Amino acid sequence: MKGTVGELGEFGLIKELTSRLTSTPEVCLGPGDDAAVVAAPDRRVVATTDVLVEGRHFRRDWSTAYDVGRKAAAQNLADIAAMGAAPTALLLGLVVPGDTPVNWPSELMDGLRDEADVAAAAVVGGDVVRGDTITVSITALGDLRGRQPVTRSGARPGDVLAVAGWLGWSAAGLAVLTRGFRSPRAFVEAHRRPEPPYHAGPAGAALGATSMIDISDGLVADLGHVAAASGVHIDVRRALLDVPAQMSDIGRAVGVDPLRWVLTGGEDHAIAATFPNDVKLPARWRRIGEVRTVTAAPRVTVDGEPWDQAGGWNHFATEG
Repeated sequence: MKGTVGELGEFGLIKELTSRLTSTPEVCLGPGDDAAVVAAPDRRVVATTDVLVEGRHFRRDWSTAYDVGRKAAAQNLADIAAMGAAPTALLLGLVVPGDTPVNWPSELMDGLRDEADVAAAAVVGGDVVRGDTITVSITALGDLRGRQPVTRSGARPGDVLAVAGWLGWSAAGLAVLTRGFRSPRAFVEAHRRPEPPYHAGPAGAALGATSMIDISDGLVADLGHVAAASGVHIDVRRALLDVPAQMSDIGRAVGVDPLRWVLTGGEDHAIAATFPNDVKLPARWRRIGEVRTVTAAPRVTVDGEPWDQAGGWNHFATEG
């Protein structure tokens, strides 16, 4: 569709966006009324929200609107999965300048819809307003299906630490993009469109995971939340971490130890979990460490030593 958002108008834009959506059996009433109605068989609703701001979380010269939609959906749906829940629905809050081409929000909605489809969820509504900076706010909902939520506070000494999904790929892709390149494509695409292992959350809960977390800000940083909430010492083993040869090649080219990306790179949205030592992990879960008794304060170490290299993400402590 040609023209700008301002020319189309609020209700014309809403009609254009909702026309692109699909549904699922959990959606009792979709877009078009004052609110949507989504089934909650468990009688508990898991909810999370996140915001992406142009220039801070994405750049239009690096990512298409479709990429931004996939990424925005993925980072929220991953949080639902990391609670051990099945994603069910997404809500979109969209701020766009009036001169934005109509095809940008349309393609954004396509990305949201397609990523929701991967997780067996649906976009069920939202809001659009005019503003100076493109801002995408997503709220995701999920269903526990009779299980208890898997929180950050359940890790116990003797548990094994495991991860499902990729670590460091998005950070390596960002390093490539910041130097003006577009390949290796697999790593660039990992930054533009992360692929969270949605299945792993409910599966981990069913296996008896004692704690679980979405890796959004970096492995060491996010495991720090688990260590603090659980009151434990978590030790990551370098030898058990996967550093692909191509990631090592990128590291040599840009002068970065690829292990830093694996340990501190964010936005891969892998899921890390702790399990009782006697649990047999399925193939998609990889053991990467262990939980120990805390001796001083809760902490995360790498091969028993503090990880003192910079990394991890804090919105209010990081500039740029």
